[in-house]
Amino acid sequence: MKKDRNITATDVAKKAGVSTSTVSRVISDNPRISKKTKEKVLKVMDEMGYYPNAIARSLAKKQTGNIGVIMPARSEDVFLNPFFPEALRGILKGASSNNYDILLSTNTEKGDELENIKSFIRASKVDGIILMTSKLDDESIKYLSTIEFPFSLIGSPYESIKNINYVDNDNYMAAYELTKYLIKTGKKLIAMIAGDDSLVVTRQRIDGYKKALEDSNINFNEDLLFLGSFNEETGYKYGKNIIEMESMPDGLIVTDDLVTFGAIQVLESYNINIPKDIAVASFNNSIISRHSAIPFTSVDINAYELGLESVNILAKSIEEGTKGMKITIPYKIYKRESTESR
Repeated sequence: MKKDRNITATDVAKKAGVSTSTVSRVISDNPRISKKTKEKVLKVMDEMGYYPNAIARSLAKKQTGNIGVIMPARSEDVFLNPFFPEALRGILKGASSNNYDILLSTNTEKGDELENIKSFIRASKVDGIILMTSKLDDESIKYLSTIEFPFSLIGSPYESIKNINYVDNDNYMAAYELTKYLIKTGKKLIAMIAGDDSLVVTRQRIDGYKKALEDSNINFNEDLLFLGSFNEETGYKYGKNIIEMESMPDGLIVTDDLVTFGAIQVLESYNINIPKDIAVASFNNSIISRHSAIPFTSVDINAYELGLESVNILAKSIEEGTKGMKITIPYKIYKRESTESR
């Protein structure tokens, strides 16, 4: 429902059958309000498009001095992947430079992101939001855009929603260049472990990989494209699948170092020679890529700068109302033993 800017807490109270003070307590997340009453009031707020202070804050100077950072999945899982601590390191530096404090969301299950955002806004806890991932059908982006609450995005928006502030790499070209590099080393049957297909970055890298194959007159084979989570287990699973294929690929692109680490362990356990039998290239250029038993080629996407610039553009949006800012962070391919003959 499109927001009516004249909707008040009194209107919400009337429709929900509660007092105005109860609505205020729900907004401030008062623990004395029962779960049933809270859910009823929040449902009415969403139906009526009532988002207290969201519009006003987007036009005003910062009031809380806080920025909310929305983690993309369960926090204990996220911190196992080196990308997120490195991006958070940049966010913390940017927050300090712009005189903000950081509030991290604490998701318990995948899909909690939107509810955490609403909780931050209802309780007037933050002046702006940073989303650390971008999905193909992203309800968080739609919600924040609809209510005009200041936010920035690490990653590119999939849909053509105007005036979004975001920072990203050229993931399409990075995957294209990485695939072409393997082809130039003589590899022809190149598989890809692409990660979570609900993410825009995954789609971009798959498209770059496919285009590189096409431009090299190599047919894309769906059986060589694997999708899964960004963790070691995904690498173990698909590394074993690749070994067991009738015609084992001679090249492998993986879109995350943690996944690559798992895949390489499996390949080595089967005495597969890397890179002679199969060359392996990855993304993120984390410490894992440099200190693996076989150091592996990886694209440095500069997660620190992604985090830092996400705060810089958000601060400008909060304080000046600026919209539609886009920053592209350069990437660099670091070539190591997993693709270069030793």
